Amino acid sequence: MANSSADDLDAVVRQRIRSLRNARGWSLDELASRTQLNASTISRVETGQRRLALDLLTPIARALDTTIDDLVDTSIGDDDVVIRPQRDHDRGTTRWQLSRESGRSGTVVEKMRLTPRRTAPTPNVHPGRDWFYVVSGTVMLVLGGREILVHAGQAADFATMTPHSMRAHLKPAELISIFDRDGQQAHRARV
Repeated sequence: MANSSADDLDAVVRQRIRSLRNARGWSLDELASRTQLNASTISRVETGQRRLALDLLTPIARALDTTIDDLVDTSIGDDDVVIRPQRDHDRGTTRWQLSRESGRSGTVVEKMRLTPRRTAPTPNVHPGRDWFYVVSGTVMLVLGGREILVHAGQAADFATMTPHSMRAHLKPAELISIFDRDGQQAHRARV
C-alpha cells in the first residue's frame, strides 16, 4: 500500500512539472537550457521513465519558479480549491480574505467594504507596502499629512512607513487590497 502512495505522489510531481513547463510555453529544450539538464532527462522525468531525485528536482523547481515543497505538497485537495471568505464586521469594515495566508509570496488579498465613519481612524505605520484598487465608491487615504481621494477604478500603492489610514468617503466603498505579511497583521489590528 505504501508503494501505491509513493507512485501517486510521483505521478502528481511529474504532472506538476509538465503543467508548469507548458504554462510558461516552454519546450523541453527551453526547460533544459534553464536547468543545465538535457531535454531527454526532463522528458524521462515527466513521463516516469526516470526516478525522481533531489539533484533533478532542485534545478527544475528553481527554473519553474517554485519550490520542491510545492512540487511534492500532498495537502492540496479538492476542498482547498475554493477559498471561503470570512466576514469580519469591525469598526465599519467588512473583510473577505480572498487568498491563503500561507502563500509563498507573503502577500494576502482581501476584499473590504468600508462605511463612512464620524472620526478618522488612527494612522498606522508598519514595514512594507500596501496596494488597493477601489471597486466602488471613494476611499479617503490619509497618507502622512495628505488626504487623497481614490475613486472607483483607481488604485493606490504606497510605502507603509508613512503614517496612513483609509476610510469610505461620503458613502460605502468597496476595494480589493493586497498586503504583505506586515501590512496584513497591522490592518487586522486596526483600520
